[in-house]
Amino acid sequence: MAKSDVGKPKGKMSAYAYFVKTCREEHNKKNPGVSVNFAEFSKKCSERWKVMSPKEKTKFEDMAKQDKARYDQEMMSYNPGKRGRKKKDPNAPRRPPSGFLLFCAERRPSIKAQNPGMGIGDIAKKLGEMWNNMSDSEKQPFLSEANKLKDKYQKEVANYKRKGKTGSGASASKSKSKDDEDDDDEEEDDDEEDEEEDD
Repeated sequence: MAKSDVGKPKGKMSAYAYFVKTCREEHNKKNPGVSVNFAEFSKKCSERWKVMSPKEKTKFEDMAKQDKARYDQEMMSYNPGKRGRKKKDPNAPRRPPSGFLLFCAERRPSIKAQNPGMGIGDIAKKLGEMWNNMSDSEKQPFLSEANKLKDKYQKEVANYKRKGKTGSGASASKSKSKDDEDDDDEEEDDDEEDEEEDD
């Protein structure tokens, strides 16, 4: 699990979230010390919100707008937690995908095609379930391909270290922005891989 970033601004609240907060405050005033049944309370709030006039909702929408302005302002001066991280060398060999990620890359398009309305998270979950239900022999082609890529990667790393990380010149800085984008992808892949290893 990634550590939560302490300095990160508090997320912005929606108009509805402010409405629920107000309902909760009202409830606490009327019934001090009485705990709320959260499911029932949410349902009641939702029903009240549905029948409210746009004029009544304006107050909460204004609160949400103010909070969004506060959040945007704080986000401008916030620098995400890349403080302690070393900058990746764009010439370093890229870490190869695991067997699970190779499987995802192959199957994701067909799942997307069969379920056009499915979100990224649901597709990832479905792929995870499919992978966990596969037998070792079904997983084997993906795992052996991953091992081949891993061997190749280890050789590239050895060569890279031997060369003493040379080759960073004008051409390296030119290709930097592209590689930086790739790095982001790679981090997402790493997350998926970690999840798979945890199972």
